[in-house]
Amino acid sequence: MKRQIKKRDLPGTTSAAVQDYERTHAALARTAAAEGIVLLKNDQHFLPLSPDHPVALYGAGVSKTIKGGTGSGDVNERHSVAIFEGMKAAGFPITNKDWIQRYESVYQAARQEWKNKVLAKNATGSGAGLDFFLAYASTPFYLPTGPEATKTEADTAIFVISRIAGEGADRYAEGGDYYLSEEEQELLRSVCSLYKNVVVIINAGGVIDLSFMDEYNNIRALLFVAQPGMEGGNAIADILTGKVTPSGKLTDTWAYRYEDYPNAKTFSHNNGNVDKEYYQEGIYVGYRYFDSFEVPVRYGFGFGMSYTRFALETLRLTVDDQGEVTVSVRVTNIGGAYSGKEVVQVYAALPDGRLEKEYRRLCAFAKTGELAPGDAQTLTLSFSTQDLACFDEEQSAWVLEQGVYGIYVGSSLNESRIAGALSLEQDKLLTHTEHICPMQEPCSELRRSQALRAKQYRKLVEEAQSIRNILAYDLSSVAEQKIDYSIDLTEQDEAYEIVRTLSTEQLIHLSTGDPGKGQGSALGSAGVTVPGSAGETSSCALKQGIANIVLADGPAGLRLNQHYYVKDGQPQMLPFEASLEKGFFFEGEEPDGEKVYQYCTAIPVGTLLAQSWDMPLLETIGSMVGEEMERFGITLWLAPGMNLHRNPLCGRNFEYYSEDPLLSGKAAAAITKGVQSHPGCGTTIKHFACNNQEDNRMASDSVVSERALRELYLRSFGIAIEKSQPFAIMTSYNLINGIHTANSYDLCTKAARCEFGFRGMIVTDWTTTEQGPDCTAAGCIRAGNDLIMPGQPSDHENIRQALADHTLSEDELRLSISRLVRLILQADVYTD
Repeated sequence: MKRQIKKRDLPGTTSAAVQDYERTHAALARTAAAEGIVLLKNDQHFLPLSPDHPVALYGAGVSKTIKGGTGSGDVNERHSVAIFEGMKAAGFPITNKDWIQRYESVYQAARQEWKNKVLAKNATGSGAGLDFFLAYASTPFYLPTGPEATKTEADTAIFVISRIAGEGADRYAEGGDYYLSEEEQELLRSVCSLYKNVVVIINAGGVIDLSFMDEYNNIRALLFVAQPGMEGGNAIADILTGKVTPSGKLTDTWAYRYEDYPNAKTFSHNNGNVDKEYYQEGIYVGYRYFDSFEVPVRYGFGFGMSYTRFALETLRLTVDDQGEVTVSVRVTNIGGAYSGKEVVQVYAALPDGRLEKEYRRLCAFAKTGELAPGDAQTLTLSFSTQDLACFDEEQSAWVLEQGVYGIYVGSSLNESRIAGALSLEQDKLLTHTEHICPMQEPCSELRRSQALRAKQYRKLVEEAQSIRNILAYDLSSVAEQKIDYSIDLTEQDEAYEIVRTLSTEQLIHLSTGDPGKGQGSALGSAGVTVPGSAGETSSCALKQGIANIVLADGPAGLRLNQHYYVKDGQPQMLPFEASLEKGFFFEGEEPDGEKVYQYCTAIPVGTLLAQSWDMPLLETIGSMVGEEMERFGITLWLAPGMNLHRNPLCGRNFEYYSEDPLLSGKAAAAITKGVQSHPGCGTTIKHFACNNQEDNRMASDSVVSERALRELYLRSFGIAIEKSQPFAIMTSYNLINGIHTANSYDLCTKAARCEFGFRGMIVTDWTTTEQGPDCTAAGCIRAGNDLIMPGQPSDHENIRQALADHTLSEDELRLSISRLVRLILQADVYTD
């Protein structure tokens, strides 16, 4: 029986008044931001401050707090609360309002100059949406430093360092970006000389150089607030006043020097080669490098301070016959004044063997509830054999090598202490696989010396023996698995039966977005059914009951136009530039018609959400996004982004969660569970895979070993799929070992579907097939990539030609369209 498609009304409201959902969601965004803020320094308990404590505020982010990144990750919210506004609302007397007013003039002049540069650069192109976006992305805005500081009656100053980053360009290890500019250094020097106490706030999407912290003894406190979303100013005030006790923990390692990162010299543009990115650090990414090579760091992975103190006691360590390890830890608030939350982190130290391994890896984590002084909570954390396994390229298998596995428990990696150990008597093979993504050229990888490996393993064994808590790790009952890579081209279900009725031309049109809606000329903001959404699927088969669905960008909330106009029942479309920066670049006249508002919530960026280490909170945030998807008629949210923080200069790190695959995978799963608790709404985890560079992102080739690929860059996606089964996956622009990810059968089919058990749809990133002959629409379908976006007539012609010359079978095409239709049938686009 053919399903009946709903008649969909245009979304939004004609009332400009703040809606109830906006208030509710703003409060949740405020909570999430405060939960993820990390206190890095608090000399002699200087914080919190009394709200009646006079303060002077300096730095670009005081009144222009950066809520999130630019590009497709931006959100056009109604209003964003700056630090100045949040602190005023909290009651702080601000003693340098004149400086903030003067900064406003400097800022507006700089913005206008930047706008003129972008418009001038765009004038040399076609003027189409993609050309405008490229002009915008390649012309970053650098926040001006502002006027000189002057002494006020306050004895405390707050200095805010802000950074903007975004899609399409990587950061630079230069002043004004990774380092302070000369102007910022001078302003900070002046502030530290004029005020007795200084608090520094880092308002940036990722790591910056903190060497200035060694120069000034009167910097009493340091906060990393990342890019905290639209309620950032209020959340920061909550932390500063002690209304909320900080409980965030770092999801990245902050090195003493940029040069300490293992790929610092070769990352992106640093070596002048943006065509090839050699992953020479291998498995040693982030803390796995610093911990294994014993390189000192300024702030380690998982670190974060509180206004109170906690004691952690490991009560119990057990294993079952399937190799699952369970750790019970009692957490007690031993402070005397403040309630707070603590994060328990469990790491495993791995035995030295034939396979070289990182010294320790994160295996489990959990966060307590709010504990009053004297209160305690027992947390139970578990992890599996897969969390301890390594990939053996020689056997093409996941294995555990014999030896001692140390179990470390603590509130950060550096503060963790051994709580027990597992003794595995013989090697255990867990899962046989086929090889994927073979390397086309050599890439020498970083190795530890045999002496260092032996020393660290001796230390592990001695520590394990000293606590007398070594458990036998008997895996004899764990069955070896072998992946089945066969694909059924004729899955018998409702979706397939519908697809059987479609003509070849309908199949071809359904394989892409709808070119008739101009999506190809407006990168990520071309939806008509929901103005400002990223795009829509084809409506060529409405008569057969296949509705078109709407996709919206993220991942810091839904990216829609703030408003649009309706005339004679039809939305009046604005040009692409109107969708950026709340319409800052739009210089035309507003269309005729009735004005309709569609305000969405700008949540904190991915890094800040992950810094909460609070998966139930992230699930709640996901549910909030799902509620807005229902409100505006969105089926697929093009989020969460979950690539690893391989290097601090990746321009898109703010969107992503961490340098660690377990934390990234669990965070994405939590967001997905929340979104998909709303029937008909789904996530699109992205960018699959190795999207760790923004410069030349369309053509950069990630040259990476199979082991590093599997253990790090694919592992997070596998966790997210296993734990939440997202509606969709988005492939990345880059190549992996010479093959575009969108055309990679190894990634889309063998890894995602056969190994991870993914049951949803795979979609390309926008314009993937429009960058040359190396990545084609037909190649996407052959690979198991089901939907090509945004869709062009050239994609249709490419598929027709491939069908004609039999390089693509109609069965393959029908299989891909079946997966698309299966997703559409789950959407809230049909009558009951």
